[in-house]
Amino acid sequence: MSLRIGLSVVIVAYDGEKPRVLATRREGDLAALPFGAFDPDKHRTFELALRGWVKEQTGFQLGYVEQLYTFGDRDRESPEATLKDAPEDALIVSVGYLALTQEAERLPDAFEARWRGWYRHFPWEDHRKGRPAMLDELIAPRLLTWSAGHEDRRSRATIAFGLEGNDWPDEAVLERYELLYEAGLVEECARDRGLPEPDVKLGEPMASDHRRILATAMARLRAKIRYRPVVFELMPDRFTLTALQSTVEAILGQSLHKQNFRRALDRTSLVEGTGQMQPGTGGRPAELYRFKRENVKRVGARGLSAPVVRS
Repeated sequence: MSLRIGLSVVIVAYDGEKPRVLATRREGDLAALPFGAFDPDKHRTFELALRGWVKEQTGFQLGYVEQLYTFGDRDRESPEATLKDAPEDALIVSVGYLALTQEAERLPDAFEARWRGWYRHFPWEDHRKGRPAMLDELIAPRLLTWSAGHEDRRSRATIAFGLEGNDWPDEAVLERYELLYEAGLVEECARDRGLPEPDVKLGEPMASDHRRILATAMARLRAKIRYRPVVFELMPDRFTLTALQSTVEAILGQSLHKQNFRRALDRTSLVEGTGQMQPGTGGRPAELYRFKRENVKRVGARGLSAPVVRS
């Protein structure tokens, strides 16, 4: 058995309404994350290789990048078809990355990559307008049937999905997807195991195990917003506090308490008013702020408090 190393990347932007990821197309017209091979003869580091072929595949220049996870289980449905010249018995180890950019810019038509809202793949994760009906109407009954007589399964399901009085843990994106996969409720499970498709459609499937990788990135970003100022990598140089709160809410899939959010933001010393006002708002002009990047080292790289509005 030979070993091949592939690099995948979840590139996230916020368009003012929803978080979006850059996706290409694979066989079967499935969305896929940008994915390419690492060649030790050509590439000095994983990150340099990643930046190079992302530019070639999508026309997009990466900015902020961090390593996410290594996906190398032998029984995972690996994306061999995305690596040219990989032997049939090759074990594909995929090193995942998370990249953040300030805007979902239009890409040249010559490239296959397009921006897609990430909640198309995880519709149960967006609670900004309340708890999605599909959780209680479609997902919960099937999970509880699947877990009947298995206390560990039931405990995992009720905690991860906020059932039976539990709060919704917004960071448990990967745990929720893996439970749905294990229960045979997502199309990837049927495809990988040669089973009939589930009787409900829970979000759009992705090529290979890319929905799992996307879930990992969503969980990482939701957690990291609270302890590192990474959300500012998604913001323009000048922004309103309303836009900043909306960005955090979109990533978390939760509504935040405005006054508590702003009080906590004041304590971070990470933003300052510019004295400029946002034009054309139609109402009272809102002041524009900037991220005090120079303060991060001095005050510590703290994140933003996320005071969720509980229903």
